[in-house]
Amino acid sequence: MISGPTDGAPAILRGRRGENTISLVDAEYVVIRHLTLDGGGEPVAGVVAEARGDGVHHVTLEHLTIRHYDHSQGNTGITTRVPARGWVIRHNEIHDVGTGMYLGQPDGTSPFVAGVIEHNHVHRTLGYNIQIKHQTDRDGIPGMPSQPYETRIRYNVLSKAERGSDGARARPNLLVGHFPPTGPGSEDRYRIAGNLFYQNPHERLFQGEGHIELHDNLFVNDAGDAMVIRPHNHVPRAVRIVNNTVLATGFGIRVDEPDRAYRQVVAGNAVFAGDPLQLSGGIAGDDNFTTSREDAVHYLLAPDAGLAALDLYPREGALPERAGSVSSAPVAGANRDYNGRLRERVVWGAYGGPPGPNPGRVDGIGPRVPGCAPCR
Repeated sequence: MISGPTDGAPAILRGRRGENTISLVDAEYVVIRHLTLDGGGEPVAGVVAEARGDGVHHVTLEHLTIRHYDHSQGNTGITTRVPARGWVIRHNEIHDVGTGMYLGQPDGTSPFVAGVIEHNHVHRTLGYNIQIKHQTDRDGIPGMPSQPYETRIRYNVLSKAERGSDGARARPNLLVGHFPPTGPGSEDRYRIAGNLFYQNPHERLFQGEGHIELHDNLFVNDAGDAMVIRPHNHVPRAVRIVNNTVLATGFGIRVDEPDRAYRQVVAGNAVFAGDPLQLSGGIAGDDNFTTSREDAVHYLLAPDAGLAALDLYPREGALPERAGSVSSAPVAGANRDYNGRLRERVVWGAYGGPPGPNPGRVDGIGPRVPGCAPCR
């Protein structure tokens, strides 16, 4: 365990040219916490599982502040360049970096497996807040599990409201690539739940492929599109997009060219967008509440407010309850809404709490970001 102080003046590790600030090579069972990493604008990264090793496993990064790794878009807060399994990345503040987290190699040969990314605030990134690269086969990689696993991305605030690159260098807030098409890992999936995806003037908020469970999230993009599931390095497979609240001036939910040998479900969502649903491959969209972005003010408490007062909780009696329910596959927390509260009502969107004012998030759920009303 490597730890700074839990209160008082922080322990600061300052970036220096030619060396990544925290370098991990063939490390296992390491906890790094309560540190501030300040890159000082140098062309280096914050935490790196280095490519010269064989793998870095069971690493926990928590309560870190990672900042000023913004010499270029290629400089990152957290990077894995070798096979990585069992990582936990939680309760971190990452800002003013080129890319917040870049997990895996560009060619898909260094899989990020069975990870948990939770309660982080990632913002003011030039490129992605988070990207998890696609994966080729895992044969021959020591220690890789044969049974299916989930990588969980939950209760994070991912914002590209400021500093994002435009044009050809624009990137989504979160992109997840596919798992191995065959063999070990081919039935792995992402579970993405309880996150706030906030603003992206130049790209979509979310892009993904492969096996994805996407539920109980808030998506807000006042300058474009919300989410797209589409082929990137492979194709969408088993996809469930349920119980999300989506606000976008462009399209809300788009699914392109999925593998119809698998099941795709888009249901239970409240979508307020210029074009709410674009679903190909015969995916049904009638079990969603859809209307224009402008109409959101009639159904939600404060959809047009800035982040400090934003409230996407349903107005009492305005957003009708649904005739049936859509439940996620059994896993801890799948029966809870964006606030982390047990769902009390069968209602469209990410909130399933009682009628009336927004009760807010339960203790321990999500980062408490100053000036962020949905974070409280």
